[in-house]
Amino acid sequence: MGGPAVAGGTPEPAHRRGGHAPLRTTRNRIKPMSSPFRRHKQRVQAIRAGAAPSTESTAPAEPDTSTPEGKEYAALRVLLHDNLRALKEIASHEARIPKKKEFAGAFAAWIDGVLEAGDQGKAAQDEILVTNMLWAIDYRDFDYALALAAHAIRFHLVLPGFTRTVACIVAEEIAGTALAQAKAVPHEALLRTLELVNGADMPDPVMAKLYKAIGRSFARKADEFDPAADNAPAGGKAAYIEAALTTLSRALVLDRNIGVRKEIERLERQKKAMAEQAATT
Repeated sequence: MGGPAVAGGTPEPAHRRGGHAPLRTTRNRIKPMSSPFRRHKQRVQAIRAGAAPSTESTAPAEPDTSTPEGKEYAALRVLLHDNLRALKEIASHEARIPKKKEFAGAFAAWIDGVLEAGDQGKAAQDEILVTNMLWAIDYRDFDYALALAAHAIRFHLVLPGFTRTVACIVAEEIAGTALAQAKAVPHEALLRTLELVNGADMPDPVMAKLYKAIGRSFARKADEFDPAADNAPAGGKAAYIEAALTTLSRALVLDRNIGVRKEIERLERQKKAMAEQAATT
């Protein structure tokens, strides 16, 4: 993924390179790669693989490979690692993205079952789900990525090869995508990301990036504001400017080197000009 590097120059984990390492259903998103019977079996076994989660803030165990559901998980994980090795052989990051979306189809039914088990309060550590979460960010299905992230965060799942938590990874990768390319991440997805990771422990500069991305998104909404639009907010353009100032200022508090001072100054000038205009009308 073309997101930001890990703070401190930590080498990129294999899952990012392609090496070893809400919308709640995938069926209408990715074309599955197996028969309907096979997909049903995978979904059911994924549900059974979920165990009662630990009361501690630690990852649950992986499915027991002596059970039918554990054997299914192990077989799918072998396929996942084959896919990761195939991705590693592709030098172009851009060329990897459609392959990730193609590969994801083979895991859709299993992940549906995992999410269903999660709805019942059950989960197991699942490398398949967390890897597909990263892939979904890469191919920009943010609804799907955030659905998987919500499950992973709720049940304290971990990403093999990463020292960061899932919440930190999701915040940094989605913020990095939004900052690298304006409008790459929908505004609503940015807000949902903040809601999902808010309160999670992570380095302040990571959260600052997310607030910066949200602030810039609010600022774009202010610049593009159409008072005749059906979805125009109460308070109009001024509401967007205030929201942008609030989030960019929060980013600056968290990281003094986040690079938002000029944007804050510009928004303050706009706010002042609008207030002066309103006073004379």
